[in-house]
Amino acid sequence: MTQSEEHRREIVVGLLATPPDHPARVTARLTAELAGRLAERVDANARWTVREGWGAVAPRRDGGVEALLDDVAERRTDDRWDVAICLTDLPLHTEGVPLVAQTSARRRVAMLSLPALGLHQLRAARAAVPDMVSRLLTDTSDQRVPPAGWVPAEMAGRMTAVHKVVGRTGEVGYLGSPLIGRVRLLAGMVRANRPGRALLGLSKLLVGAFGTAAFALTTDTIWQMGDALGGLRLAVIMLLGLTALVTWLIVAHDLWEKPDRETPRELARLFNLGTILTLTLATAVSYLALFAGTVLVGALLIDTSVLEQTLQRPVDFTDYLTLAWITTSLATVGGAIGSGLENEETVRAAAYGYHPEPGGWRDEGDGSPTVGG
Repeated sequence: MTQSEEHRREIVVGLLATPPDHPARVTARLTAELAGRLAERVDANARWTVREGWGAVAPRRDGGVEALLDDVAERRTDDRWDVAICLTDLPLHTEGVPLVAQTSARRRVAMLSLPALGLHQLRAARAAVPDMVSRLLTDTSDQRVPPAGWVPAEMAGRMTAVHKVVGRTGEVGYLGSPLIGRVRLLAGMVRANRPGRALLGLSKLLVGAFGTAAFALTTDTIWQMGDALGGLRLAVIMLLGLTALVTWLIVAHDLWEKPDRETPRELARLFNLGTILTLTLATAVSYLALFAGTVLVGALLIDTSVLEQTLQRPVDFTDYLTLAWITTSLATVGGAIGSGLENEETVRAAAYGYHPEPGGWRDEGDGSPTVGG
């Protein structure tokens, strides 16, 4: 460290992730680049130190934002950070609308709800976190940072359908709109829930359903049913199959979140909606993959002349698509029953409100999460 660097004012910024899952991945990415962004956006003359942590701040469902900020403030004091920012995947609400972020100058902490940022959460967090740090330092009149030449933390100007609200205690909140904000929140919840993880959890089901579909293709009764049913009824069968699969997954693996003292009714409703959307997306992708495989197998197994003899009319490629459509839908209905054989832990990961117990994680002090024994 050079002599000039030694005399530069050090400001320590703590980044907390709760729970140690999706927020931890975003926090890790931010930690690597935040110091440079703070020097560029807030004060180039300060020596920025960014530290991250997991485990000490658990998701607070019952106490709302205030309890979460209290926990973050306690962690900031214990670790002697100047300011602390908490990134959470909790879909927080206030006054019936999504809460995107909140800063508390008296605590010198802030909270950012990743789902409320929508699909591009890392990019939005990169823009929001430096503004939130500047807002905290400015509101607390920290003499180490000169007054900004622009109004800090104006997230309302960086995101559409977000407006700023100043509370009676001087805390600043950023709220999403009832419509666009909710749509963005739901999309962000699905993004944070990682539908690909749920898709991998359905791999056994997909393999079993494919075997069922391949066997059904050899039955000429299925050929005649596909030819007799119109597009509307085939679409209804498909929707029924997908609905049955999602419903069975939720019921068989107990993925439905129930309101209780720790989980308010509105939060439980959002958790359940996030779970349904995640599973629906995963099963829809599974359906498309099964459909594509069934089309390929049908084209290889069923000769055109044999299909024409059974249907008693000329056929073309659309008939193979129709045959694959009904076969995939019926195999999906059968797969809904077999889905109870899926790995419990893997499927439960699709539930938005499900996370490993906080006691299973501990913070080693060097910013790395470790699974406890």
